[in-house]
Parts: sequence; C-alpha cells; structure tokens
Amino acid sequence: MTAKRQFTAIIEREGSVYVSLCPELDIASQGDTIEAARDHLQEAVELFFECASAEELKERLHPEVYVTRLEVAVG
Repeated sequence: MTAKRQFTAIIEREGSVYVSLCPELDIASQGDTIEAARDHLQEAVELFFECASAEELKERLHPEVYVTRLEVAVG
C-alpha cells in the first residue's frame, strides 16, 4: 500500500499561463489552465518522490508551510 501525503499547491496567472508551486518542496510547473497547472505540478511532485534520494528529500522538504492572507494599507 502506498502512503499518501498532502502538499500545498499555489497557482497564479502569469501572462497567458498559470504557474503552480509546491512550497514544501520548491517544485514548480505550469499549464494553460488552472487544472492543467495543478495536474502538471502533481505529476512533478510524484516524479520527485520516485527519483529523489533520502538525502535530497531531507534537504528540500519544508514540512511547516502556512498559507494565509494579509491586509495592508497601500497608497
């Protein structure tokens, strides 16, 4: 049985594409749609786990990532 683990996906529009980032592993991808960017990022993360050594995983994994919103005065 394969273990499952959840990671964060941050997706933002950059020009005509969507860029996706997994901050826990510092892995990025992109796609023409939000769904494609998410799917490509998921594939990249899965490939990382297939290929990464235990040492590389230990170096890259940031287990505590928090996503929140800020309200700041501008202008």
